[in-house]
Amino acid sequence: MQSIKFPTNLWIGEDALQQLQNREETSFFIVTDPFIQKSGLLDLVLEQLSSKTVNVFSDIVPDPPISVVAKGAAQINEVSPEAIIAIGGGSSIDAAKAMYYFSKRTGDSKANTFIAIPTTSGTGSEVTNFSVITDEEKGVKYPLVTDEIQPDIAILSPQLVKSVPPAITADTGMDVLSHLVEAYVATKKNVMADILVEYAIQQVFTYLKKAYDDGNNLEARQQMHLASSLAGMAFTTVGLGLTHGLAHAIGGQFHIPHGRLNALILPHVIMYNADLPSCGAAKSEAAARYAKLAKTIGASVIDNPRVGVLAFIKKVCSLQRSMNMPLTLRDCGVNQADFMEAIDSLADAALADACTSTNPKVPTKEEVVVLLKGLI
Repeated sequence: MQSIKFPTNLWIGEDALQQLQNREETSFFIVTDPFIQKSGLLDLVLEQLSSKTVNVFSDIVPDPPISVVAKGAAQINEVSPEAIIAIGGGSSIDAAKAMYYFSKRTGDSKANTFIAIPTTSGTGSEVTNFSVITDEEKGVKYPLVTDEIQPDIAILSPQLVKSVPPAITADTGMDVLSHLVEAYVATKKNVMADILVEYAIQQVFTYLKKAYDDGNNLEARQQMHLASSLAGMAFTTVGLGLTHGLAHAIGGQFHIPHGRLNALILPHVIMYNADLPSCGAAKSEAAARYAKLAKTIGASVIDNPRVGVLAFIKKVCSLQRSMNMPLTLRDCGVNQADFMEAIDSLADAALADACTSTNPKVPTKEEVVVLLKGLI
């Protein structure tokens, strides 16, 4: 039996933020980062809460560490808000989720509503029960997965993402793509996730480059915002895979933006999962599903899994290049000697990562090391 649910209430559109005025809660704790606070985006939210009591925590940094989560959880317990609002990219939303979770275990938090307002179109964290937190001492990212951190409301407004710079648009957009691709071949796949992926992946290949070229294209921004959430809905029900396991391991030590890492890792993992190039007719189930995605986006019309997989990889790489994205870790500034020194621990971390457990092919450490070497 499969159990499928999408409990987050989505508010979508240019006027979605205005609905905050109708909330019954009287006190809010906002989690965000310094850029959102200084850029004016936070003010757009505060305007809707002018009659409420609001406390703002703006100490979020990329790859939020445990120490920041602990600090935020302590402040939640101190001010005792009725609702938590996360505003920002995946780091802010993930950190707020963890703060929400741990505040209930370390104090008497009365917050019973969690609202996520993404300002990037990438992580899908606004609709998932996932949070990724970094242990700064070990240099390892840990996923926290529990329905207790599932947002109650997600607000998707294109106004909040139109100022995202092109490079971040590319990084976050490719994060959406990696979520979709990994969810489609995950071992827990189901028909509802398949439908979400097959629709959203067409939106990515139609609108991501448009959003990259013109940030003020509100149609492209809205469609990528929605695709991000649809991807989040898909993978929160079926899981992800080795691409994310590797990205968490590498990102924890070398601090490369998560979506950028996923983008350069994804083609290598597709080849691995599909048993390319030595697979002959590529008869694996993963290969057949990658080939189906190729047909879905119009990259292939031939009913041959091997041809379809290769066409899909070519399409992914073409999208990367069209947005001037790095294709290797060295392009991201990683020193090869440092990377090779860390490769054994990176392989162990990738294998231990919760996302790797739903990869369609069970990797050995030797295979992961080979994949890692191919990234540098």
